[in-house]
Amino acid sequence: MAGKDFWGFPGWRVAFMMVALVSLIIGILVYLYATDPRRIPSNHLLDEDDYERFHLSSKDVLPSPSIWRESWVATTSVMKVKTFQIIVLQGIIGSLPWTAIVFFTMWFELIGFDNNSSAALNSLFAIGCASGAFIGGVIADRLSKHYPDSARVMCAQFSAFMGIPFSWILLTVIPQSVDYWYAFAFTLFFMGITISWCATSANNPIFAEVVPPKHRTMIYAFDRAFEGSFASLAAPAVGLVTEKIYGYDAKTVNLANGSAEGAYALSRGLLTMMIVPFGVCVLFYSPLYLVFKRDRENAKLASFKEQELV
Repeated sequence: MAGKDFWGFPGWRVAFMMVALVSLIIGILVYLYATDPRRIPSNHLLDEDDYERFHLSSKDVLPSPSIWRESWVATTSVMKVKTFQIIVLQGIIGSLPWTAIVFFTMWFELIGFDNNSSAALNSLFAIGCASGAFIGGVIADRLSKHYPDSARVMCAQFSAFMGIPFSWILLTVIPQSVDYWYAFAFTLFFMGITISWCATSANNPIFAEVVPPKHRTMIYAFDRAFEGSFASLAAPAVGLVTEKIYGYDAKTVNLANGSAEGAYALSRGLLTMMIVPFGVCVLFYSPLYLVFKRDRENAKLASFKEQELV
C-alpha cells in the first residue's frame, strides 16, 4: 500500500487506520463477550478457586487497598528471586537486537529494493518468527519432560546464539544487491524460525514456575515494561553507531534511488547492535543452570504453605 493513495490518503496512513479499526473491533468484542477470570454459572457449586474468580469478575467491585499492598509486597519479593533477576537482565540485553531490526526496511531500500520487495522480506521474517515461537515452545516442552532443570535454558541459549551467525550472514556475507532477493528471503525466514524461541521456550514458562499464580499478570507486565524501556535505547544506538563509526550521512542518501554506501554503513551498525547483544544474552542465561531449580522448589514450597494456611 505504500507509495499509493487511497481516497486521497497516503497508503501507509490507510494501513495504520485499518489496523486501528481492527484493533477497535477486537477490543469491543473482548469487552462484550470475554471475562477474565471467566464468569461462573449460577447453578455451579463454587469451590475455592471459583470464589476467587467470582470476586475478580465482579465489575462493580474495585480492588481494596489491601490488594494493592499485597501486590506490591509480592512484586518486591519476586524481584529478589535470582531467576527473575537473570531473566529480566537478559531480557534487557536480548531486546536490543529486536529493536534494531526495525531498521531492516530502511536497509532494504538503501540496497535498492522497492516497497513491495522490502515488505515481502519483512513478511517472511515475521512468518518465520511466528513459526519459530511455536516450534521453540513445543521443543522446550518435550525436552523439559526429560531435563526439567536445564532444557528450557538450553533452548533459549540456542535461540540467542543462532542470532549471531544469521546476523553475520545476512548483513555481511550476502552481497547487498537487488539480484540476491531470494538469498535474503531464505536467510530471513530461517533466521526468524531460530531466533524467536526465548519467550515461549524459556522466559514465560520459567516465570510461571517461580512467580505466584495470583500475581503472574502483574509480574509479566512489570517485566515487559522494564525490558521495553531499556530496549527503546537500541534504535538511537544504531543511529549513533552508524553515523559516528561507519560514516553514514543522511544528507547524501536518497532512499528512492538507494545508496550502496548508506546500505553498507547501516548494515555494519545493525551488525554491531545485533551480534554483541545476542552473544551477551547467551552468557546471561548461563546462571539459570545453578539457580532455576532452587527457585522453582522454593516457589512450590511457598505455594504449598500458602494452601495449608487457607
